[in-house]
Amino acid sequence: MLADPRLVAARERLGGSLVKAAVARAQELARSGAISPAAVADTAAASLPPIAATLTPVINATGVLVHTNLGRAPLSAAARDAVQAAAGSTDVEFDLASGRRGRRGAGALDALARAVPAAGAVHVVNNNAAALALAATALAAGRDIIVSRGELIEIGDGFRLPDLLQSTGARICEVGTTNRTVLADYQRAIGADTAFILKVHPSNFLIEGFTASVGVNELAGLGVLVVGDIGSGLLRPSPVLPDEPDADSWLRAGAGLVTASGDKLLGGPQAGLLLGQAAVITRLARHPLARALRVDKLTLGALEATLTGPTVPVALALAATSSSITERAEAQAKKLAAAGVDCQVVPTTAAVGGGGAPGASLSSAALSLPQHLAAALRSGTAVRSGDMPAVVGRIESGRLLLDLRAVAPADDERLTAAVLAAAGVSPDARE
Repeated sequence: MLADPRLVAARERLGGSLVKAAVARAQELARSGAISPAAVADTAAASLPPIAATLTPVINATGVLVHTNLGRAPLSAAARDAVQAAAGSTDVEFDLASGRRGRRGAGALDALARAVPAAGAVHVVNNNAAALALAATALAAGRDIIVSRGELIEIGDGFRLPDLLQSTGARICEVGTTNRTVLADYQRAIGADTAFILKVHPSNFLIEGFTASVGVNELAGLGVLVVGDIGSGLLRPSPVLPDEPDADSWLRAGAGLVTASGDKLLGGPQAGLLLGQAAVITRLARHPLARALRVDKLTLGALEATLTGPTVPVALALAATSSSITERAEAQAKKLAAAGVDCQVVPTTAAVGGGGAPGASLSSAALSLPQHLAAALRSGTAVRSGDMPAVVGRIESGRLLLDLRAVAPADDERLTAAVLAAAGVSPDARE
């Protein structure tokens, strides 16, 4: 059985254990009478996964641009190429010219420094929570971090900022109230044990009404180090999201250190970005914890390509006009309707998501389909075989909506093909 040419090739591509498991499942089906013994090899070959991992490519049609459960920002083609190039042996920490050990991730760090001119130095760890943990450990263990009560956020999946900070040995000095914190609250809290003031952008919620908060420029005048967590990862101001803070502006306003995520609005790989005063960054980078939090060569390659390469998919999705999205939806709906699929175009509202730009609404358009197609699009036969990507949308008013705001135009044909396959339209009828 394992000598079948298809299974031999699969062993080279996927490894022996996956192939043996597929054969065993097919043999069990034959024993139960579900298939004939002659069909075991065919069944085993058909059931093999396309890659030796359980991760499945997904077209994000949810209308949430940075979807945490779908891996946040999709990488650009340049970043994917960089990951491929870095997958083998590479000069991540080696100077090819001199033949000596080099500065780890020099290209990525230099690109990050160029992207944020106000930063005296930069460092990268594995996510933004790690960046904050490193800052608190290196700068505030056994000391006080002053933070507004309105900024003690939960970052998702039950993880809360106060718990993260306290796990480092730092003490939290809460000031103000949930809805109002003024400069005098910070002034009264400053003492001999103050390590820094933490300014957190509430990137996943809004407080409206009777509110007050203190800007970085005012906090910087208090004579204490200001650490800013912008969360969503904008490095420079965005004309599309004018209310979203960015690292360069906060540093120019007086923050000594800013942390951010790499896989949200920046549009790169998961990473925690640390930008700020050279002395502060050096202290963090040389702390023992920095070694445990360092990123690998794949992340460094993808980050550099994100920073130096073409416009990333998240930025393109943000900049797309609602009229262009509607035109794409109408073109797809026409093809689907011609094949007998119940499909209409409906106006929708998309969101940034991923802890970025809370409250920002993005006009969009979606394909409205029968709800029962949702399961087949997510995990139907064509998806399991690797013939089609999984497609994830959202359910509203008993209909499946495939919002095109986060779908790259280059994926429109794949999306249409996936819907036709899920609807059971034969390949001949799809032409």
